[in-house]
Amino acid sequence: MNAAIRFLNDLRRIGASRDLNAVFDERLTFGERLADRVAAVGGSWGFIIGFGLFLAAWAVLNTVVLAAHAFDPFPFIFLNLMLSMLAALQAPIIMMSQNRQAAKDRLEARLDYETNLRAEAQIEELHAKIDSLHADIARLVEVRAPR
Repeated sequence: MNAAIRFLNDLRRIGASRDLNAVFDERLTFGERLADRVAAVGGSWGFIIGFGLFLAAWAVLNTVVLAAHAFDPFPFIFLNLMLSMLAALQAPIIMMSQNRQAAKDRLEARLDYETNLRAEAQIEELHAKIDSLHADIARLVEVRAPR
């Protein structure tokens, strides 16, 4: 949320004509950018396939290739430990990225709402001007109409 507040203050200072995503991304800290990259990699098919291949290779290496001298025999306790540590680190990082994205989405919705309010006010102003012009035209027609 901190990035969203900084961004909103910066956007009000520079005007709303710049790209929301570009300005928001410029203000990200190193940790926020890193969390986005971890989430992008960890949530991709490439990661899933690569990690599946790593797990298969680990199992084959420890059951077939090094059968008598396996460094992590069948129940794969060491592999389970590494997977647990990876999950313990990866999940909060991905959640940080999702929270930042949610803050960005809320900010975008707020800016859309403010834009809609400004557009509505401008449309009402145009309606008032058109009504005024209609009234002026009606008066001119009355003045020029033959009696």
